[in-house]
Amino acid sequence: MTPPSFYLRLAVAFAATLSCLKAGDWPQFRGVNGSGIASGTEPLPVEFSFESKVLWDAALGDGIGSPVIAGGRVFNTALVDGKTFVVTCHEAVSGKELWKREFPAGELPRITPPNSHASSTAASDGERVYVYFSTLGILAFDAKTGADAWKHEVPKPAYLMDWGPGASPVVYEGRVYFAQDDDLNSFLLCLDAKTGEALWKSPRPEMLAGYSLPVICEANGRKDLVVAGSGKLIGYDPATGEERWTSRSLLRTVMTSPVVDGDLIYLAIQSYGDSTRTLKFALLEWLDTNQDGKLARAEMPKEFLERFDASDKNKDQLIDETEIDTAFQHENNQAAGGNTIQAVRGGGSGDVTGTHVVWNIDNKSPSNLSSPLVYNKRLHVVKSGGVSSCFSATDGSTVWERTRLKNFGDYYASPVAGDGKVYIAGRNGFVVVLDDKPELTVLAKNDMGGEILATPAIADGRLFIRTRDKVICVSNEAK
Repeated sequence: MTPPSFYLRLAVAFAATLSCLKAGDWPQFRGVNGSGIASGTEPLPVEFSFESKVLWDAALGDGIGSPVIAGGRVFNTALVDGKTFVVTCHEAVSGKELWKREFPAGELPRITPPNSHASSTAASDGERVYVYFSTLGILAFDAKTGADAWKHEVPKPAYLMDWGPGASPVVYEGRVYFAQDDDLNSFLLCLDAKTGEALWKSPRPEMLAGYSLPVICEANGRKDLVVAGSGKLIGYDPATGEERWTSRSLLRTVMTSPVVDGDLIYLAIQSYGDSTRTLKFALLEWLDTNQDGKLARAEMPKEFLERFDASDKNKDQLIDETEIDTAFQHENNQAAGGNTIQAVRGGGSGDVTGTHVVWNIDNKSPSNLSSPLVYNKRLHVVKSGGVSSCFSATDGSTVWERTRLKNFGDYYASPVAGDGKVYIAGRNGFVVVLDDKPELTVLAKNDMGGEILATPAIADGRLFIRTRDKVICVSNEAK
């Protein structure tokens, strides 16, 4: 049983957090609780570009992490010259650089383009800012001055297919939560936001590599910390890390994040392959360099050799047809590929697959990278090709389906919304603005002059758009 003193400490921490944050802040990836929705009422720009309605911009270095805004400050991360990690803080209204911190990156892991070693989005409670770099761990700085607060080392992630790191911390009621799902040692970590002390760590041994952000869902008078991963949506006790409930309704690879509206958790996932294709097909395509249909020990990344040896039951230095299915995917969680859009009710206990999945549709609209947006009871998704779909958040019925935005290309950023508008950024650097209506209505298509993989941020009537190497603040305030 959680002691009453714990809840008292949470209340004190939460009150302190409120004193530093403002109502219109965007304090983590996709804003408050990862919703993608701006809370302010200020009018947002519709037509803009890298030359028009630019309040300010600033060069950053390479990165695809999103801007976060807290207490009138904008925080970004980057990699400069391929060897130095940078954390920057700018004044939100003017773009004035308030502080910058630089750190040697060390030996960087293998990575697959277009990912960046500066792929993580920071989080801030207004008092401190929290950042993650795979070779350094989780770092905390004083939000006003950039002074060191603490550092917490975490295991470096390992990816069978060299996707590279991409997890982001979140901060909530005096705690920093960090989910790192990789192909070797997945876990969920909770740190004290003030000290960096580890309060608990929950292993996630059934998970494959993924990048889903933890979210909070309040249902039945209880708050759950919810994390999506291979085959499962899991609700944890945020105080202890104990698993409270599981929905076995997800797919094998989960790179998108859930969003919460009321007591419902929404997910939109595309996982390559279908229900008849196991992980072995992807592994053989990626790692079987001589294409003999087997994985040899010499073909494995060195960090996976111990796992390889444990899976090589007959010790012939090969993982063959009889061994490959469970070599890297947990034997109790052989989740498949496919497509799904679903709503799951929070607040359950035990296995809730048959009781709390409110609706679930097998639909080809989701992206494998861009997370859904639930705005005014409509669920928006976008995928490569510039294809937009919209569904009723109430029952999953189609509002519009697979309709082109007239901006062809790849989509890594997730939709965000505010002021009755939906903003969708394409990798080609164009931001499409939709009117929030029950039919697809494009208001504008805006050229930001550079590649966009990061999700835009919204605060105080301003859009903060991170291109590959800079941050651009657009606003109706600009001349």
